[in-house]
Amino acid sequence: MECIQRMSVIFKTVPLPLLALFLVTTIIGVCVLSYLLLFIIAPIPRTSLSHEKTFRSIEDGGTTSSAKQLPCWQDTYNAKRDAAEREGDFSNQEIEIEAPEVFMSLVVPAYNEEERLGVMLSEAVDYLEEHYGYGKAAEIKLKEKANGHMKQRGGNIAKEVTVNGHVISSSSEGATGWEIIIVSDGSMDATISTALQFARSLGAKCAAHIRVVSLQENRGKGGAVTHGMRHVRGQYAVFADADGASKFEDLGKLVSACEKIEDSEGRGVAVGSRAHLVGSEAVVQRSFLRNLLMHSFHLLLRLLTPPATASIRDTQCGFKLFSRTSLPYIIPYMHSEGWIFDVEMLMLAESAGIKVAEVPIGWKEVKGSKLNVIWDSLGMAWGLTVLRAAWGLGIYRRN
Repeated sequence: MECIQRMSVIFKTVPLPLLALFLVTTIIGVCVLSYLLLFIIAPIPRTSLSHEKTFRSIEDGGTTSSAKQLPCWQDTYNAKRDAAEREGDFSNQEIEIEAPEVFMSLVVPAYNEEERLGVMLSEAVDYLEEHYGYGKAAEIKLKEKANGHMKQRGGNIAKEVTVNGHVISSSSEGATGWEIIIVSDGSMDATISTALQFARSLGAKCAAHIRVVSLQENRGKGGAVTHGMRHVRGQYAVFADADGASKFEDLGKLVSACEKIEDSEGRGVAVGSRAHLVGSEAVVQRSFLRNLLMHSFHLLLRLLTPPATASIRDTQCGFKLFSRTSLPYIIPYMHSEGWIFDVEMLMLAESAGIKVAEVPIGWKEVKGSKLNVIWDSLGMAWGLTVLRAAWGLGIYRRN
């Protein structure tokens, strides 16, 4: 009560304009300090080291190759943009990403995954080779007249064909085949040797399609995915978790959904979703705490993210597909390297006017998850808050 009485005396004795000035300056000071604090704590990804831009693969004789330079579409794209800017005719619409060399690129972030990686890769290679392998080019040509049709995409003619119930497309430039980029995120176990040994077991036909990249230090799942996405050569690029929880056979669904929403530039994103599994045995058997944290995070997403991103029912599923022409609008502007990176990808797509399709996929619980339910959930909430504030207040910008 005494404190309240003293405050009352102050308000009565101090002129009102002076009080108003004090209040305004206090608010401004708090805002400035908050902005400076956010500027300090907002994560800035480190620059990739030179040896992290190399890969190793298995050569024809079964030996491991020496480190080879990874092609990087982002470096080429940035060089074109900088040159155009110097000449005074800079326009995002006029700069095109390099043409694809293969149809499908798969990026697999892997941190200490020697136990689970082999199973996931086996499922992925079986599907990729069967549906997008180089041998499919001849089959596509035979099928085109029977059940294919032509579609305009980003200035190129694309052929969409259904083979064995799966959508297979090839641009007029002849992009066929596939590649897998395994990004070892500072692994301390035998993840790299496991990946190379798996590639060796495939024989000369498929081994060369698998590239193994090693990051010197652990950057987080988001950092590993973003790094891999900078080096993809595919008309489409998908990332999938190394645990094999997502049903890889549903990749065809993502491709089909993405093609349906692509704009005139060929930009589109399709994300796998487990939302339809809520209420299923796999989710019901989870602990009460894990389900509570899941629903709390979804509520926070709806409150903090823009409308299109907030409408995605499952932002965290590790199975997302991007058309090649959408990548320059998303990957160069990524900042988050932790678990929350998926949300930043979706926010960047939304801000660039890129449509996102959410596709129900098969999914199973796999033992060995490195996610700490409590601490990582709190970290994701904190990361989302910082991420949204940094983009909203202009600390993160596209230019």
